[in-house]
Amino acid sequence: MLKRLLLAAVIVAASVQVSPAQKKKKKKEEPVKTEKTASSVGADKAKAAQKKGPKPYNEVIDSTAKSQKGLMGVHFVGDKWYLEVPDSLLARDIMSVTRFSRVAGGGGVFGGEEVNRQMIRWEKGPENNLLLRSVTVLTVSPDSARPIAEAVRNSAADPIIGVFDVKALKKADKHQSYVVEVSDYFNADNQTFSLSSISKQMLKLSAFKKDASFISKISAYPANVEIKTTKTFAVVPPMVTTAPVPQVGNYMPSGRDAGVVTFDMNTSLIVLPKVPMETRLFDNRVGYFANKYTVFGEESHRAEEQVFAVRWRLEPKNEADAKRQKAGELIEPKKPIVFYLDPATPEKWRKYLKAGVEDWKPAFENAGWKNAIRAADWPVSDSTMSLEDARFSVIRYFAADIQNAYGPNVHDPRSGEILESHIGWYHNVMRLLRNWYLVQTAAVDPRARKKKFDDELMGDLVRFVAAHEVGHTLGLRHNFGASSATPVEKLRDNEWLAKNGHTSSIMDYARFNYVAQPGDGVTHFFPGVGDYDKWAIKWGYSFFEKGEDDRAILNQWTKEAYRKAALRFGTEINPHDPRYQSEDLGDNAMKASAYGIMNLKRILPNLVEWSREDGESYKELEELYGNVVGQYRRYLGHVTKNVGGIYDNPVTYDMQGPAFAAVPKEMQREAIAFLNEQLFLTPTWLLDSSVVNKLKPETGVEAIKAIQSATLASLFAGDRVVRLMETGSARGAYSLDDLFTDLGKGIWSELAAGRVIDVYRRNLQKVFVENLIAQLKPGRAVVPSIPPGVTYGISIRPVELSQTDLPSIARAHLESLKRQVQAAIPKTGDRLSKFHLQDLSQRIALALNPNQ
Repeated sequence: MLKRLLLAAVIVAASVQVSPAQKKKKKKEEPVKTEKTASSVGADKAKAAQKKGPKPYNEVIDSTAKSQKGLMGVHFVGDKWYLEVPDSLLARDIMSVTRFSRVAGGGGVFGGEEVNRQMIRWEKGPENNLLLRSVTVLTVSPDSARPIAEAVRNSAADPIIGVFDVKALKKADKHQSYVVEVSDYFNADNQTFSLSSISKQMLKLSAFKKDASFISKISAYPANVEIKTTKTFAVVPPMVTTAPVPQVGNYMPSGRDAGVVTFDMNTSLIVLPKVPMETRLFDNRVGYFANKYTVFGEESHRAEEQVFAVRWRLEPKNEADAKRQKAGELIEPKKPIVFYLDPATPEKWRKYLKAGVEDWKPAFENAGWKNAIRAADWPVSDSTMSLEDARFSVIRYFAADIQNAYGPNVHDPRSGEILESHIGWYHNVMRLLRNWYLVQTAAVDPRARKKKFDDELMGDLVRFVAAHEVGHTLGLRHNFGASSATPVEKLRDNEWLAKNGHTSSIMDYARFNYVAQPGDGVTHFFPGVGDYDKWAIKWGYSFFEKGEDDRAILNQWTKEAYRKAALRFGTEINPHDPRYQSEDLGDNAMKASAYGIMNLKRILPNLVEWSREDGESYKELEELYGNVVGQYRRYLGHVTKNVGGIYDNPVTYDMQGPAFAAVPKEMQREAIAFLNEQLFLTPTWLLDSSVVNKLKPETGVEAIKAIQSATLASLFAGDRVVRLMETGSARGAYSLDDLFTDLGKGIWSELAAGRVIDVYRRNLQKVFVENLIAQLKPGRAVVPSIPPGVTYGISIRPVELSQTDLPSIARAHLESLKRQVQAAIPKTGDRLSKFHLQDLSQRIALALNPNQ
């Protein structure tokens, strides 16, 4: 039987074989191809297009579909997701906001944080497809029907980020909608809805793993669509090398373990208003974040840059309310600003976070609004709401060791209208608050003299930071100039502080009142929403009816406000105005810093007791000691900025006074006197043996030198030197020659008297000489400045210092110093002091005459 089967198989195989001759013959017998006519080609294309084109709606969205209605219809059929895009949505601007829902740990990113945002637009494409474009607003033309509008369009093509075949059409009345499949698109690594290339570099991510990525849910709502995805990425292979190589980014621990990293993300697609909110033109005299684009008008003589403030849309509910508000009555807005609390927020901090939000109510009342802003618990029972949904503003609580919080906003780039905000609150910000408050106020406030603060004190600190971050979400920038309006001595007056606070703006970085001294009776240490904040909200949120000249009205208000120092804005990016500084207090940095150092001297000896924990190492003490040193260095920085400082006053044509003025000579001289006394005269109080001997074995010689060296380097910095030479040429101004002379009086005070020069001072003097010698061949300086009327941005001016007076002045001071040093050598009886002076004499001589 087996043999018969094998024989049959062989016969069948032989019967189907074709010889080469037969193949050739068969090819010759094939019919000759003929050219198709044009009509037949067109018919074939039409047939193919009909076959490829939209199918009947019910064939695509059949009875098994799970469907939702909303901004766009959402359908889930089998394992595929479809969007149904109505033609009314074509060419409409849509804001896409993608956030992390869940992340792998250890990467410095957290669930709830923004990943990407971009404006997008659906557009009808050729051959039955829809195009999705990414839209960047750079240029606009108000004359849409004029020729220049075409020129603008030709110069601003938006990239296509998606092409979707129309699977089906649905017609209703005069409208129709387009059904497109989006499964593969959103289950891919498209940058607009995923991580940017920079983010991937920072997280050490490489290839997208589609097999481990998927769409978990798409939900439709009246004004938005929410897309939840899970995305997995491979990690960059670790580099094996025996030599250290600089690398960008850090590996997430799970990536090192598994070779891949997985994120859950949520993308919100929110339709923007057909008619954008009326813009409020930016004014650099009031501190708002801003957006801008270039306007090309048919009749204009140049391209105009239109810069507008970023703010929420607050409008009356109706005309009757608008009239009531005009008459001075407070009204409720059509849509208030609501911040929800992340349900992950610890219970005991919730009331303080809510209070930080609602501290802004009086500011909005100043603009005519009642109940304009409020905080609410997240409705955990409402399944239609998502924490990542960009319709809702949320204070997100992150389980992170980062000592920070932040308050961003998502806004319409066409108008500056804020759509929502997710405030980020890192758990360890409370650690930062503990350290700040202890180091700045423990000399006066007994509540700060412990390792762990009571809940009430920590709650008040949480409220303060929450109010500051909410201010950012309202569009307000840091106002570093606010605290400079407060006279230093008023910071010790409790009655005055109760009425005015120690700064006029919570948007300043004027943390806590470090000036108040024991015995002053001061109990007010926190900043709050102040007079400037109320004025800024009035500027940004007062409602104007169509036809009102809001620009003229606001300009008049601003000029009147500027008559009061407390209502002025001082930009946080100014490189040379000593009034605009982070972490400073009062109108005189020298006086305020002297009081602050007096308190640090009181605090330092108590650090061991206030950080004590039996059975624990001195890690806590080391952290607090570092904060004391850091606070001391801040004071030095506040003072140093006065030297070569220039006051920057954002005045306009219709205001009095100069836009720029040098810091008065007596104040700059006071700053150098402070540094000579508080820094260059060795600050031995930092070397308290009861503290330092528990932290490190060295005596602190190098630590002191590092602080002194950093300050000297700052004083000798090229941009400061240029400003001193620029402003010092005027009569009665502080000059570069004055700086070198005043520094010399403090740093070389031992020479005339022949006193012993200790190791701290020997180091300081060597550092000074090296800095002065470097000025003989100074190279190029980069001098930053802020152009008039800008939002953010600094202009840079290079200056060749060898072509200025700097080398000449430096040479003259080195010659003078050499003579002083040589005269002091015979008077010096101390052995090391003599060696030191002889060495310096040789160094200076060699620098002055290198060929001798």
